Amino acid sequence: MAPLVKNRFMTLLSFNLPRRVLLAASAAALLLAACGDPTPETSLASARENLAASDFNAIVIQAKNALRQNPDLPEARYLLGLALVRSGDAAGGEAELLRALELGQPAEAVDPVLAQSLLAQRKYHLVVIRYAGLQPAQPAALASLKTTVAAAHFLLGEIELAQAALLAALNAEPANSLALMLQARTQAARGDVDLAIAGLDTLIGREPANAAAWKLKAELLAAVHGQAAAALAAYRQAASLTPGDIALQTDMLSFLMRHGQGGEAALQIGKLKTLAPNNARVQYLETLLAYDKRDFKLAQTLAQQLLLLAPADPANLLLAGDIALALDAPAQAQSHLELALKGAPQSVLARRLLATAYTRTKQGAKAVATLQPLLGAGTPDAATLALAADAYRQSGDMKKAEALLAQASRLDPANLRARSALALSHLASGGGGDAALAELRAIAASGADTTADLALIGTYSIRQAFEPALQAIDALEKKQPDQPLAANLRGRLLLARNDLAGARVSFERALAIAPDYVAATDGLAAVDLAENKPQAARQRFDALLAKKPNDVPLLLALATLRARSGATKDEVTALVQRAVAANPGDKRPRLALVDFHLRNRDGALALAAARDALAVLPDSPELLDALGRAQQATGDYNQAIASYTKLAALPTQAQSPLPQLRLAGAFQAAKDKPSAAASLRKALAIQPDLLQAQRGLITLAVESKDHAAARDIARKVQQQRPTDVVGYLFEGEIEAGQKQWDKAFDAYQRGLRQVPSPDLARRAHAALGAAGKTAEREQFAVGWLKDHPKDAVFRLYLADISAAQRDFATAEKLYTSVTVLQPNSGVAYNNLAWVSGQLKRSGAIALAEKAVALAPDQPAFMDTLAQLLARDKQYAKALEWEGKAVALQPKNAMLRLNLARMQIRAGNKDQARKELAVLAALGDQFRGQPEVTRLLKSL
Repeated sequence: MAPLVKNRFMTLLSFNLPRRVLLAASAAALLLAACGDPTPETSLASARENLAASDFNAIVIQAKNALRQNPDLPEARYLLGLALVRSGDAAGGEAELLRALELGQPAEAVDPVLAQSLLAQRKYHLVVIRYAGLQPAQPAALASLKTTVAAAHFLLGEIELAQAALLAALNAEPANSLALMLQARTQAARGDVDLAIAGLDTLIGREPANAAAWKLKAELLAAVHGQAAAALAAYRQAASLTPGDIALQTDMLSFLMRHGQGGEAALQIGKLKTLAPNNARVQYLETLLAYDKRDFKLAQTLAQQLLLLAPADPANLLLAGDIALALDAPAQAQSHLELALKGAPQSVLARRLLATAYTRTKQGAKAVATLQPLLGAGTPDAATLALAADAYRQSGDMKKAEALLAQASRLDPANLRARSALALSHLASGGGGDAALAELRAIAASGADTTADLALIGTYSIRQAFEPALQAIDALEKKQPDQPLAANLRGRLLLARNDLAGARVSFERALAIAPDYVAATDGLAAVDLAENKPQAARQRFDALLAKKPNDVPLLLALATLRARSGATKDEVTALVQRAVAANPGDKRPRLALVDFHLRNRDGALALAAARDALAVLPDSPELLDALGRAQQATGDYNQAIASYTKLAALPTQAQSPLPQLRLAGAFQAAKDKPSAAASLRKALAIQPDLLQAQRGLITLAVESKDHAAARDIARKVQQQRPTDVVGYLFEGEIEAGQKQWDKAFDAYQRGLRQVPSPDLARRAHAALGAAGKTAEREQFAVGWLKDHPKDAVFRLYLADISAAQRDFATAEKLYTSVTVLQPNSGVAYNNLAWVSGQLKRSGAIALAEKAVALAPDQPAFMDTLAQLLARDKQYAKALEWEGKAVALQPKNAMLRLNLARMQIRAGNKDQARKELAVLAALGDQFRGQPEVTRLLKSL
């Protein structure tokens, strides 16, 4: 039979002692109460009688009556403790039992019950430490104690030790029902479900009224495929024996929900809410039922009520976190799930969901750290491997991500998401491009999943293969006709092609489907800006904000728009601060404000924003990190080091290398290289193949002229990533830095034997040139192009060399061949246009216009077009294009100088003086001041 399977939200298999919670005291207790206060002896006698009947509520009353008159009665303390433990108050029972021992109650009677109280409180290690070695003389006491010890071992995952303790219990008392039930649990945990059920049938045959045995049988049958009807029958039998047992009733409810019996489950919830209106487990299952029905808004409301009842329960926090993920609120999910994992560190689901929340918020390093215990223990399932691959990808470790995806695909070939991600990873690493694209196309055509469609669209877009990308978008739209995503993607693609009219139509279609879709609004705003209509762009966001005035993504998108359209820093800051004020508990706008100031090199403002944010959200690792970055930007390295040290000390950051990387950067800025190296080594202790740390240590070793140490690290990278270029690039750069060109070439060649990388080929070619081996260099280039006729990257590199050497004819041929291989390469067309201009070709301007059409937001391409137009004396067009380039990069002094030159050639001396005055004000920050001075004198 199949091994045990567990429901998504059910807690770990637990050992529950049988108990009955009665709603009224016994008739004997009521009679005594009516006749006046009984003596302690009478109360104890009644308690002993009720012990036989398992009337624990009555025992509590009678034991307390005895203790009210004599608080030092050891037997009364013992009976009270036992009754409390059996009634579910394990902590209260423990206190009474310890007091009973102090007063002289025999340990042989107390220890078995005390051990059970510790077990119920999940103090499993304490049970083992205190009681594993005890051997009570009475068989019943020995069997009870050993059964509890066995349960503790079982819950600690120590199955063999649990079996040994069970054997001792059953030797002492072969018919002990608790030991027999635990034995069934251990057998089931090992996969021997048939044997476990057979043992329970024997026990039930001897004890047909044993509700706990019926319940366990139901649980085991529920785990066996095809036994749902038998499991439900066992549940109903157990429920008929103990109709007031809420725990059993909720277990049966869980079973109904797991097996899709939503209607009957809803009726059962109604009954249970009548029996136990404030029961947290009933509330939990009602929330779970809403979740299963995908009514996430109702589920969220119920989850909030549930957390009021039991705010620290890991299962409740776990469910609340998953609901938040379903509602696309990863920050809220993260806060719930971090608490859930803290309360249940062994929960696989908590780790997965928390890692999902981290990846949704682009915290790849934290996701990796969260998943490490799952990756290092046994064989993770395909879903965990795929999630870990995404986390590693976000952390920049593409090789590790690819290896995990390959493992996931082997484990679960039907997992289209993993297969799509693996194919995309192959594309990203430069290996098997055509085969990877074919795999993506096959996956996209095989089902309704859209992962491969999106991967294809992204891949074609990056390659500027617009027609295949548009075809992939059409296929996506057929799968999601009522979703705005495809129309928005089409709009983005058409915008990249400078088809403003087509882009506008697509974005408007997306908004017709989803009027509040911020991405499409942002796209239309980009079209407005391209058409020089900044006011229209702003009005779009203002209209949305009128509907959702406190929406954080919307406010931040508007701030970005205003920054792109030339708003002042104060205007942009005000918008971000508005998002902060509207959502003071949301860290996103606060982080955006800090980052905005840092991008504008306003370190003091960034520091103030970070401090304000931490005053409101003192426990946020991201904001503490932002504070450190702001302190470092203002040159206060000691304070930055203190902030990063505090960040590293947070429990949530214990397995994250980021704080150590931050510390290394701060130490390096403070010129404390030994401490920087120590931090990098700590980062590697957390993640041994972390490239950033390895690169940092290589840099420090080279600066210290310890080239042997640097080389050792590079070779370590090669061992960790034998088919990745990075380790060979590291080693080659180390040798090249010493001008050891032959050794550098050897490193690049070893890498090329592992992976045919254009990057390694370029470095190898350059190393031969630097070594003066001209003939070998030419031979290498010819051989590489022969073996890799479709390598556009290496051709582009050779073309750039020829252009730099003013061999424009050769450069022209090479650039032309690149445009044939990559007809949508803006870079190739731009460079070809420049070379054609040098050769005075008539089609140079057309080539530059093609480059700008392919990449409309590239100031360098606009500059090329403007210069060619100016050379052709088309000054109005030249000034228009150069003005656009300067508007996109106002701090680019060379673009402004070119604009000034064109103004002079066009006869616009006043405009030229204005541009030159801006450059003159830069002083030593711009090396072209002699040219600025010369031009000013010429006016």
